[in-house]
Amino acid sequence: MMSDGNVVYLVDDDSRVREGLKNLFDSVEIAMLTFSSAADYLEHLRVDDAACLILDLQMPGIGGLELQSRLAQEGSPPIIFVTGRGDIPSTVKAMKAGAIEFLTKPVDTEALLAAVATAFVRDRVLRDQRAVLSELERKFALLSPREREVLPLVVKGLLNKQAAAVLGIKEVTLQIHRSQIMQKMAAGSLAELVRMAGRLSIATDGH
Repeated sequence: MMSDGNVVYLVDDDSRVREGLKNLFDSVEIAMLTFSSAADYLEHLRVDDAACLILDLQMPGIGGLELQSRLAQEGSPPIIFVTGRGDIPSTVKAMKAGAIEFLTKPVDTEALLAAVATAFVRDRVLRDQRAVLSELERKFALLSPREREVLPLVVKGLLNKQAAAVLGIKEVTLQIHRSQIMQKMAAGSLAELVRMAGRLSIATDGH
């Protein structure tokens, strides 16, 4: 196993496929963990810096597309489908749901390794984005209820006087809230605060 923290997870009910792909990734020094069912994978506690999930399409119990759907809200690693029984509707569904690649068995090893490399890069980017959003959400949680009312008005470009009028408070009070927001959100400028609000969807959903 390499020390860079990259891990490929393989879920396939065919032991020959699991063994063959494990040997392939061992040969290029990429760590791989194999599972014979989606249920086994779901029970596994992931520890990795970047990951890729290779799925068979049709498996007993939970199939590949169903597992992809289940993982969609959980920050799943990028998914590559490798199947011997693919069809156009399944391919389209998998790709629309964000799969990196859809390969048929016997798999083209160069195409698979290229897809895995792409998946590792994408996973690191997505993790960085989730970390940034998590930190913004932590800062947003520090705001008082009134400050959460002030924030969307400020990022929409209202002047202090206008925002104060909307909330029925004095302008000087609005200015105090605005200062507290800038401090708690650690925003160095209004433009930066606007970008933060955009990532939190504050300007559009009325947080």
